[in-house]
Amino acid sequence: MRIRPTLAPALALAVTATLAAAVPATATPAAPATGRASCPQLSKSLKWYGTNRDKLQRTIDERGVCSHPELAHGHGQRPVAAFDWDNTITKNDVTDATLVWSLQHDKLLRPAHWRDTSKWLTPEADRALTKACGTDVPVGAPLKTSTNTACADEIFAIRDEAKTAGGAEAFAGTWNHRRTVPQYAWIPQLFAGHTVPELRSYAAAARKRALAAPIGSEDKVGSHTVPRYVRYYDQQRDLVRTLQRAGFDVYIVSAGSEPVTEVWSAGIGIDKKHTIAIRSVLDKQGRITYENEGCGGVGTNKGEAIPYVDGKRCWVNQDIFGIKGAKAWQQQDFTHRIALGGGDADTDVTFVGDATGAHLVLNRNKNEAMCRAYDNADGRWVVNPMFIEPLPRKSGTYPCATAAYIKPGGGFGPVRRADGSVVPDQRDSVYGG
Repeated sequence: MRIRPTLAPALALAVTATLAAAVPATATPAAPATGRASCPQLSKSLKWYGTNRDKLQRTIDERGVCSHPELAHGHGQRPVAAFDWDNTITKNDVTDATLVWSLQHDKLLRPAHWRDTSKWLTPEADRALTKACGTDVPVGAPLKTSTNTACADEIFAIRDEAKTAGGAEAFAGTWNHRRTVPQYAWIPQLFAGHTVPELRSYAAAARKRALAAPIGSEDKVGSHTVPRYVRYYDQQRDLVRTLQRAGFDVYIVSAGSEPVTEVWSAGIGIDKKHTIAIRSVLDKQGRITYENEGCGGVGTNKGEAIPYVDGKRCWVNQDIFGIKGAKAWQQQDFTHRIALGGGDADTDVTFVGDATGAHLVLNRNKNEAMCRAYDNADGRWVVNPMFIEPLPRKSGTYPCATAAYIKPGGGFGPVRRADGSVVPDQRDSVYGG
């Protein structure tokens, strides 16, 4: 568990005063109290949409060493920034890149029964995987997915679409849709039997290949076409570096596998202690099991609670601010909340919305995230197109008033503000092309 102390009283009062006096997000950032010389600056050579650089710089100035010079001398409590990883810090999904590489290099071990890999795996999926992958390979030995394209295709179809290659539902049952999604939880479970160092070595090999692949290049997994390349966003690398220089604690909070995310986060100067993702339980020999650590009073589990939607808030509260038990699922007072949050999807909307200084969203046309961002209830949402291959404008509107909020029990409903009012449908206004 990663736990940091709560805000020092003096800094908490200072932050309160800063929030109370905050100007609208569209306004010119206020001049910092200590002068520009002591304010780490975002690079002006890297392109941001509109005035987004200025909006982010304002939060850096308000919360960092610019307004709280004592942070430079190790005094006071450092403000926190937290970011999703896949398609937020990097273009493309590093967990998928690792899975693809592993399938192409026979790194997945055959389970005794496929239904053991997920508590929600359907009988149809169990039969499809057993048929495609066969039973000739001994239990615990590597599946020959590099040559058995049907097996590789079946595994990736279930990960990518939550359906078998034949179109049957791969997962069924009951789960909290704001705390987990079975095909995300399934990825660490697929690596059961391996040690953490082994999984890190696969992630490192996949990283090397993905960074070398040309932008726009694609790969094949069975019948699936997937991106072959991954890139760190230069703007995000610069943002993380500037936040660290300004005295922020910067964390990654991902719904991917933690060993995989750690390999990638090291590339932007974020260590393992500041990288939070799905944390598998290990057996006595140090091998990954089908279980993962829980949060907010949920103990060891088989995927019921992962850093996903409200789960990301829970892990931020628990691992960063030391909030224990069921309270970790709730929004905290702002002295126990992040100052800046960044994400790209509905999986990130809760913890990014908890940020008290700036909510950065990269536009991937995800309904709940974009409804919150465009509604801009507190004037501090910062919407930016993806920095590489941005999406064109979404046709029509986001269905905020009727079907954008992910319900805990499944399905969709209206997105509501903190006061209970419904967010009206929103049009896409920040896009590429």
